[in-house]
Amino acid sequence: MRGYRNFGPGAASWTKRFLHEKQGSTAIIFALSSFVLLSSVGVGVDLARAMMVKSRLSSALDAAALAVGTSNGLDTPHLQTLAQQYFDANYPKTQIGVANPVTVAVNGQHIALGVGASMPTSLLEIMGIHNIDLSVTNEVTRAMTKLRVALVLDNTGSMSQTDATGTSKISALKTATHQLLTQLQGTAANPGDVQVSIVPFSLDVNMGTAVANQTWIDWTDFDAAPPNSKPLESGAIPSNVGPGSSCPFATNSSPYGYGCLYLSSGNIAADGKIYPGVDNGKYNAGRKGHHYNGYFDSVKTDPSCTSNCNYSHSWHTYNQAAKADLPLHGAWTGCFMDRAQNYDTTNATPSTGIPASLFPAEISDSCPPVALNGLIYDWSALNTKVDLMTPNGSTNQTIGLAWGWQALTSTNPLNAPAQDPTVQNVIILLSDGMNTQDRFGGDGSSTSSAVDSRMALACANAKAANVRIYTVLVMAGNSSVLQSCATDTSKYFSLTTAGQIVTAFNSIGTELANLHLSR
Repeated sequence: MRGYRNFGPGAASWTKRFLHEKQGSTAIIFALSSFVLLSSVGVGVDLARAMMVKSRLSSALDAAALAVGTSNGLDTPHLQTLAQQYFDANYPKTQIGVANPVTVAVNGQHIALGVGASMPTSLLEIMGIHNIDLSVTNEVTRAMTKLRVALVLDNTGSMSQTDATGTSKISALKTATHQLLTQLQGTAANPGDVQVSIVPFSLDVNMGTAVANQTWIDWTDFDAAPPNSKPLESGAIPSNVGPGSSCPFATNSSPYGYGCLYLSSGNIAADGKIYPGVDNGKYNAGRKGHHYNGYFDSVKTDPSCTSNCNYSHSWHTYNQAAKADLPLHGAWTGCFMDRAQNYDTTNATPSTGIPASLFPAEISDSCPPVALNGLIYDWSALNTKVDLMTPNGSTNQTIGLAWGWQALTSTNPLNAPAQDPTVQNVIILLSDGMNTQDRFGGDGSSTSSAVDSRMALACANAKAANVRIYTVLVMAGNSSVLQSCATDTSKYFSLTTAGQIVTAFNSIGTELANLHLSR
């Protein structure tokens, strides 16, 4: 048959010789071993390349994890976008191996990330292995900043005004504050992570009478007689004033600005007690609405005198409501006026050795009836306090800010918990007008540049202490002092209607929630 060759009987011996022939066997062995050797080298080279690619994948994913770990509370789709952006920036497309999209899975504050890539082989290609699939994973826990928030809320008389819709500023403020408290409560994963102080203010602030025995209170002004009423003072009570005499003071006559209380038919009562009335501020700057906690007695200089007698007059503190002597400071309602300058613009710790650093008590018509509270996370109590707020008095934003700052301070009088690096202190100050009065001056009705200057100092000091400040002005045009008080321009809100308070507080609450979820 064509193509067939018969080797004949010698074929068997030829095959036997070939198998026993040693010449050329090295080439065969080399050929066979070369395949194994090249395969081993291919595995080594491609695995080394795979290790390099995986390291680069891991580094890029670490960058993405760091970004989402400080993500300001973004939702999952936005976290996905952010993670991909950071991954791509650190793993450019020129890299060996094509990466798949980054995956992001959120479980509470824990975020799991993963990414895979397919790396084409080189030497392993001859073994039929075309790609090596790689994957890396990472997980990050978003650290939560603890929030301490002081809500410094205007409770002045003008907060009762309504906008064109008939909504009063105080009612809108209550609605907005309730919603803000709900937002803040909802961000707290653990009790105490978010704590709130509410500081209603007008001319004064109210802390309640339970603190009356504290050593950081200054009673000097509280116990003092009114100006120009004592011997050796201009306008002192004349010596011929006694029982039945006319009031020696006058509301509209210099140098008083106060009259007498409890007069009988316009005359001093038979017991000779002279009760100074409420100061109208006309001749005593900053004292509008101030009550003097005491009375003068009238004692005959000659006990035997029966007519046209002369009297000496001594000052006594008294229970204003009962018109009677009372244990010291018993008439106090819990209100404080500004500290002495320059303590009025700081959160310096009060010291009995430095009288100016103490907090001066006052009885004033312009004092919020609702007492402030230090930092708490009793959300029910906070909401109840909001409902009790009542408009009254003139505007002193400085004292509100100062006590808001005190609420965030770990010393007397409000003793906030000790600071730690995870805490962000925040003040939200809302007011519906301009500063009109403080302890030192102002008439309670027109803008006071002197009060504004105190306010500017307090704001600068608080911001220097790393307090984040939001300011909100309602239906009052613009306020340069409030605008400059805010940490930055995005944290100042100038509102034209009462209803916008709700929107502004919601915006602030959202930003604070995001701040709480990042660090």
